[in-house]
Amino acid sequence: MAADNIIISYLELPQENLKASLSYKITNSILDKVIFVRFKTFEEIWKFTTYYTIGICMQYLFHSKNLLLDQKFWLSSLGDDIAIDVSIQEETLDLIYKGILMQEGSLFATCSANQMFDSSTSGGDLYLEQGDIAQFEPPFLGSGWSVLCLADGARGTAPKPALEPVIPFHQIKGVTSNLIFCSKFIIMYIFLHSARGTCLATAEYDAEGPDELSMAPGDRIIIVGILVSCFDWFTGRKEVTGEVGLVKTSLVTPFTDIYSSTDIFLEEEEGMFFSLKEDKVIEETTALLKKKSQNDTGQNYKLGKEGYRMTHDSSTDSIVTMSGSLEDLEVLPTEAKDSSPPCFTVHPIVEGNNNTENFTHLFSFLEGKDCKEEFGFLYRLNSECLTSTTFSGHSDENELMAFLSVARETAKKKRLLWSQTRLCFLLGKLCAGRSKFSQARVYFEEALSVPQEGFSDLKLLTSIYSNLAAIYILQKNAESFFAVTERLVAFLLGIPDCLGSLEDSSVLKYILKKAVLSHNKMAEARACYLLAKHHCTCADGAQAVPYLERLLVLCAEAQGTWSMSLSHGYLTLGRVYSDLCRPNLSVSSARKASLQPSAKLRDCLNSMVLALDNVNKLNGITEQEASIPSQVAPFLHRALSFTNVQEGGRNRYHVLHHQLTVCLCQLFYKHKMVEHAIHHMHILISNSPPLQAIPISVPERNSTFTWLAWLHIDNNQPNVALDILDLVLSSMPEHCTTPQEGVVLNMHGVALRCMGNLQRAAESYQAAIDICQEYEDLPNLAVAQANLGLLCLKAGAKGLAQRHLTEAVQLFSELDEEGHEANFITVLLKLGQHYVKQQQLYYGKGCYEWALLLAINANLLDCKCVDHRHLHLLYQEQCIIYSQHQVQLLRQSGDRGQEGDALEAISQLYLTLGTERSLDYTKSSLGIYIDLGFREKEAYGWLQAGKIYHLLGQTELVDLYVQDRALPIAVKSSSVHTRLRLCNKLTEVMLSLKLYGEAVEFAQTALDISITQGERLNERVAYHRLACLYRCLEQYELAEHYYLKTLTLCPTPLQFEEETLYYVRVYQTLGDMIFYDLKDPFDAAGYYHLALAAAMDLGNKRSQLQLCTRLATIYHNFLIDRELSLFFYQRARGFAAELNVRRINISPDQHYSSISQYTATGKYSFTQKTNFLQDVIHDLNDLNDLGTTKDQTKLFKDSRIQGALLSFQYM
Repeated sequence: MAADNIIISYLELPQENLKASLSYKITNSILDKVIFVRFKTFEEIWKFTTYYTIGICMQYLFHSKNLLLDQKFWLSSLGDDIAIDVSIQEETLDLIYKGILMQEGSLFATCSANQMFDSSTSGGDLYLEQGDIAQFEPPFLGSGWSVLCLADGARGTAPKPALEPVIPFHQIKGVTSNLIFCSKFIIMYIFLHSARGTCLATAEYDAEGPDELSMAPGDRIIIVGILVSCFDWFTGRKEVTGEVGLVKTSLVTPFTDIYSSTDIFLEEEEGMFFSLKEDKVIEETTALLKKKSQNDTGQNYKLGKEGYRMTHDSSTDSIVTMSGSLEDLEVLPTEAKDSSPPCFTVHPIVEGNNNTENFTHLFSFLEGKDCKEEFGFLYRLNSECLTSTTFSGHSDENELMAFLSVARETAKKKRLLWSQTRLCFLLGKLCAGRSKFSQARVYFEEALSVPQEGFSDLKLLTSIYSNLAAIYILQKNAESFFAVTERLVAFLLGIPDCLGSLEDSSVLKYILKKAVLSHNKMAEARACYLLAKHHCTCADGAQAVPYLERLLVLCAEAQGTWSMSLSHGYLTLGRVYSDLCRPNLSVSSARKASLQPSAKLRDCLNSMVLALDNVNKLNGITEQEASIPSQVAPFLHRALSFTNVQEGGRNRYHVLHHQLTVCLCQLFYKHKMVEHAIHHMHILISNSPPLQAIPISVPERNSTFTWLAWLHIDNNQPNVALDILDLVLSSMPEHCTTPQEGVVLNMHGVALRCMGNLQRAAESYQAAIDICQEYEDLPNLAVAQANLGLLCLKAGAKGLAQRHLTEAVQLFSELDEEGHEANFITVLLKLGQHYVKQQQLYYGKGCYEWALLLAINANLLDCKCVDHRHLHLLYQEQCIIYSQHQVQLLRQSGDRGQEGDALEAISQLYLTLGTERSLDYTKSSLGIYIDLGFREKEAYGWLQAGKIYHLLGQTELVDLYVQDRALPIAVKSSSVHTRLRLCNKLTEVMLSLKLYGEAVEFAQTALDISITQGERLNERVAYHRLACLYRCLEQYELAEHYYLKTLTLCPTPLQFEEETLYYVRVYQTLGDMIFYDLKDPFDAAGYYHLALAAAMDLGNKRSQLQLCTRLATIYHNFLIDRELSLFFYQRARGFAAELNVRRINISPDQHYSSISQYTATGKYSFTQKTNFLQDVIHDLNDLNDLGTTKDQTKLFKDSRIQGALLSFQYM
C-alpha cells in the first residue's frame, strides 16, 4: 500500500491546539497533498519540529481519532510497510522561525564566522570565534546589533553580524538559566568530546581536599563513568591503590585503551527510567489479554448464523485497569532501596552539664567513612522530615538544633570526624530549611573540611555540594557556584547513584548549558537524560518532557551509534504523555517504542498496554466498557513476532502466544475479516506443543477448537466446522455430560442447519437443551430455544417457530445477570420480523421497541443501529428522528462510512420537505467522503450540494460545486462503471440547471460508455436522454434521430402494457415535435398514426382521444383530406363521450402556433414534462447506483418497472 506524501508548508495554530488541529487540517486537505498552517511562536515550531524529528508526527496522523483511517485499516495493513511520509519545506520554516525570533526582540545565535564587536564594557574589542553562541538583540531606531557574550558577560555592538539562530530547544532550555554566564573554559582537544577507559597523569598534583586524588606523572587513572572534555573535573580511580576521587581534566592524557563514549553512551540498566522485569510483564499482560479477549465461545451458546452477529463482552467481571502491567512496574531507583534510619531521642541540653552518653547511640550510627544503606534515605530528608521523623522528644526545632550543636562539639572533641561531618550536614539542612543560608553555608563548608582522608561516602559528598550550589545561587556567588558545580558535575557524570542527592535541577541545567556552548552533543544528551530522570523521580512529568524529547532527537541524529535503548526512551515518553493526559502522543510514542530495532518483548508488551489505555481514553470509553480496539492490532502482531522467534523455553511463551492470537482473531472477527482469523487460529493450533507440556487446560483447548469452528461457520464453511466439532465431541467422556458439551452440541446444530440438514440440527439443539435443563443453565437454554425457533422458521413451521422464539424471549426476560442483552435483542428482532411478515404490525413494533430500549440500556451500538433500520421502515413519519439518532450511534462506533451514508439519507429526507437543512447534512457527508477517499460518493456529494444551491437560487455557488469539484472527479475516474454513474448524475444536474450544452457532453460520454459495455438498457436510456436534451436545444432533427434510435433498442415483440405505452408516448412526442416545431404536418401525421396504433393495442382511450384530435386537426386544416378528418373527428367524439369530455376543438389557431403556446394550453406543460423527465432520470441513476449486473439487467427488462419508468417520462 503506497503511503501518502504530505507537504507541510507553514502552520497557523495556537500552541495549545496544535496537536488537535493538525490532523484535522491534514485530513481535509489530503486530496491536495499539501497542508497550509502557520506558527505564531517559536515554541510551536519547537514542538512540531521535535515531533517530526523523533517520528511521532507520522504516527500521530495514524492514531489521531481515525480521521485518516477507518477501523479496518489497522488489521488489513498488518505485516505491510505502511507509513505516512510527512515532509516539510525547511527553508520556509526556517525563514518563519527567524522572523518570529526577530519579533521577540532577543535571541540566542551562533556566530557563523570569526568577527569583532565594539566592546561597551572592557574598552577593547569583543572577539567571537565561529561557532560561539551569544545573545543578540536586533537593531532599534537605527542602532546596530547588540551582543552579550555568555562566557564572561562582555557586551558589544556590530552593524550586521554573521549569525545563525540556535534551535528552539536551545533558545528555551539550552543556554538560558538564572546564572547566565559560564566560567571560562578551555576544551582539551587532546581528548575526544567524551570518553571512557584509562588515562595517564601528565603532572604531579597534591590533593587540596578529601574529595580529590593526588597523583604523580605516569599514574594510570581509570575513568569512572564518563570524562567530558568541557568540564574541569572528572571522577577517576587510581589503578594501583583503588582510591576514588576528583581528577583535573587538564592534567591527564589518553592511554591506548581509551575509547569514545559514542560506543557506550549508557549502560543498559543505567539508562532505564523504570525497571522492566520480563517475567512479571509477561504474566500480567497475559492475564490482561485473557480478561479482555471477550472469547466466551467455550462457555456460552451461539445463535445461528442467520441471527445478527453482535460482539459484546458477556462478562462484566472481566474489566481490569488498562494500565495494569505498566503502572505496577517498579520505578528503578538511582540507588539500592534505602532503609529508614533509626529514630533518635533528643535529650534536654543543660549548660555545663551534658552527659556524653546521650549521644552514644547517635555517634554509633553516624560514625564510619563508608556509606550505609540508611544514609541515602537520611541525606534526602528535608528539614521538616528530619524534625518530625528522625528525631523525637524535642518540643521545637530550636531544641533539636541545640542538641545537634552539642553533639557536633562532642564529636569534635572526641575526634569522631565522620560523626562531626554528618552532624554538620544535618545542621546545615536544618538552617537552610529555616532560611538561614549563611549559617547553613558555614556548616556545609565545615563538613567538607573535617575529613582527613578521602571521601568514600560519595552520596554525602554530592549532597553537600548540591546544597552549597543551591545556597551560592541564592546568594549570587557565581564564582563559588561554578567551583562547586564543576566538582559536582564530575560525580554526576561518573556515579549515577549521586543523582538522588540533588536538591534541585540547577546543577543539571548548568551541565546542559555548558554542553551546548561547547557543541558537545554527547554531553548534552547525558545532561538531558539526567534532567529527565531527575524530574521523573520527583514526579514532575511536565518538566521531564522537553528533556526526554531532546534526548530522543539527539539519539535520532546519532543514527544508532549510541547504546541507549530508544525503545525504552519512547516508552518512558509515552508514559509521561499519558500522565499528562495527552493520549494521542502517548499512543504514537508507544508505537515508535515497539517498532525500534532495540525493542524487546517486554518493551513491546508494555507499549501495547500503554496504547490500550490511551486509545480507550481517546474514544471516551470507560474502564467498565473497555475492550481491545483495532488500533492495538499492530501491537498484538508485533508481540506475536517476538514470541515466534524465542529460542529455548518455547513453552514459556506459549500461553502468551495463545492469548495474543485469540485477541487478534477476535479483532479480525469483529471487523468481518474471518479468513484472517481462521489463518491465525490454524497457525496457533498447528504450532502448539503437547498439552502436557503447557499450562493450558482441556476446557481451554476445547474452547479454542470451538472458536475455530464458529469462525468456519461464519465463513460459510459449515462442513469444516462440523469436522472440528465432531473431533471435540469424540474427545469428551461418553457417560458424563458437561456444560461444555452442550456448547459444542449447540454449535453442532448451527453447522448442520447451515448445511441444510434440519433433522440432525434439531436433534443437536434438543440435546443441548437437555443439558441446559440438567444444569439449570437458563441463559444458554434461552439461546438453544431461539436456535430451535430459527430452525423452525427455515423449515416453514411458523407456528412452532413463534412458540420457541416466544419461550426464548420469556427466558431472557427472567435473567437477572448482565451480558446477555445482545442475544436477547437478536431474538426480539427475529420475532419482530416474523410478526411483521404475518401482518401483526402491533406486535412487531413492540418487539423492535423493546429491543431498542435494551440496546440503549446496554449501550450496544450495533444493536441500536439495526433496531433503527427496522423502526425506520415502520414509522415513516418519524424516519428523520430515527435517522438522526442512528447518525449519533454510528459516530460513536467510529464507522465513518456508514455515518456518511446516513447523513446523506437525512439530506434527501429534508430535501423532500423543501428545507435548507438538507444542505448542512450534505456538506457533513461530503466531508466524511473526502476524509475516507470515497471518490465516487464525494462526486455525488458535490453534485447534490450544487443541486441544493440551485434550488436556493445561489447560482454563483453552483459552478463552484459542480464545475470545479464534481467534473474533475468524473474525468479522472479510472472505473468505467463509476464514470458512467457520474456522467448520468452530472447530466441530471445540468438539466435541472438548464445547462443543456454541458448536459449533452456528459450524456454523450454516458452513451459511449454504454455502447462499449454492450449493456442495451443503459444504451437505450442514454439515447432517450440525448433526444430530450437536443429537443431542449431546439435541434429537432437530432432529437428525432435519437428518439428513433431509442425505439430500435426496445424489445420485440412487446411483452408488457408498459412497453406499449412507451411507444405511444415516444411516437406522440415525435409527432408533436415535427408538427409544432418543424412544421411538417405530413410526417407528423405518420408518427401520430403509429402512436394511435400502439394506443389502440393498449386500449388507452384517453391517448386515442388526444391522437384522433390531432389527426383530425391536421387532415382538416393542413392536409385537406375531408374524409379522414371526418373519420378521426367522429372517433374523437366517441372517445370524448365515453370520457365525459365536453368539447373538441380542431381549430388551427388552437394548435398550429409556437411550442410555448401549445405547451401552455396542453394538460401537461413543458415544465411539467421536464420534471417528469428529471424524476425518471433520477430513478434510473439510482438503479445504476445499485451496481446492476447483466443478470440484474435481464431481470429489470422482464419486469414492469422498465416500461413504467420509460412511459411516464412524457405525459
